[in-house]
Amino acid sequence: MARWCAGRGWPVHPLAPGRKTPAGNCDACRAPGHTHRGCGCPAAGRWCHGFHAATLDSARIEQWWGAGSHLGVGIACGPAGLVVLDIDAHDCRLPQRDRLLPGVRIDARVDLTGLSNGFHTLGVLAALRGRVSPADDDTTLRVRTPSGGLHVWYRAHRGHRWQCSTGSGGRALAWQVDVRAHGGYIVAPGTVTEAGTYEPVGGVREPALLPAWLVRELERTGHLPPVRVPAPRPVPPRARQAVLAAGGGRDGTSGLLAPLLAEVAACAAVPEGAAFSEKLNRAAYTAGGLVAAGRLEAGEAERLLRETAELARPGQRRRCAAIIRSGLDAGVRRPLHLGGRA
Repeated sequence: MARWCAGRGWPVHPLAPGRKTPAGNCDACRAPGHTHRGCGCPAAGRWCHGFHAATLDSARIEQWWGAGSHLGVGIACGPAGLVVLDIDAHDCRLPQRDRLLPGVRIDARVDLTGLSNGFHTLGVLAALRGRVSPADDDTTLRVRTPSGGLHVWYRAHRGHRWQCSTGSGGRALAWQVDVRAHGGYIVAPGTVTEAGTYEPVGGVREPALLPAWLVRELERTGHLPPVRVPAPRPVPPRARQAVLAAGGGRDGTSGLLAPLLAEVAACAAVPEGAAFSEKLNRAAYTAGGLVAAGRLEAGEAERLLRETAELARPGQRRRCAAIIRSGLDAGVRRPLHLGGRA
């Protein structure tokens, strides 16, 4: 099973024989305060620190699960690109209504008689969205757990770093429904524990892409980490000076070109998403028109553009040069006469 999982690009790590928990750390890694960060055990072939030791290395896999091994198989969900819904079937007393489906108001007039586990709450959520419950999704890999629960496996969309949660936590998807993703692991199908075997359900053995409606629900319930917006950077003084230098052209030139160069220079304060290419192209096009009209020297125009672009986007000279050349070439075909039309 470990080889089957690794063949699908899912990093694997050992589970303790007959259990669903990771194999134990070595003595050194059990020391108080010791963590996986900087620990040499995984690199040395030891399985300390659970899913942090997960690997795709065939030699390591053979070492851990070779002949006679009784280790189970765990999969590190984040590196595997997996999002697994872990549906529990533990009949127990219901929590407050606002904890059944966090963020979804359930009116006091709604009769909750019979609702007692994760299958029910996930089914209610799906019904509210007009969808089939993931528990009944026969297009993806589903695995029955020894306790009567169900693991529903999906592939994450590229670029989405979904976070784990528990069905009783602050960012739960639904009561008694855990989410296994980055920062967690899932027991591989076929793994045998003292409680029983993790048995695939139906004939599908591959995870489907996470459905769009579940993407929206996971976003709504806070399963993506907060976006870290880079702090704005001040416009370098030299960039402002380059803009002022545009006034060296003939009469009226600075009134047209300087504001456009200012927009390019201002991109220095925004690392990305500032429409830098479009702004540089617009400035180059205008400069080309001024060159064609005899109001700006070609060499001076290119110098102003290159200097401003370099200060706004350091280290991108080749990219900026291509944008400038394209804009200038287009602009010189449309002479820009002040007070008239190009």
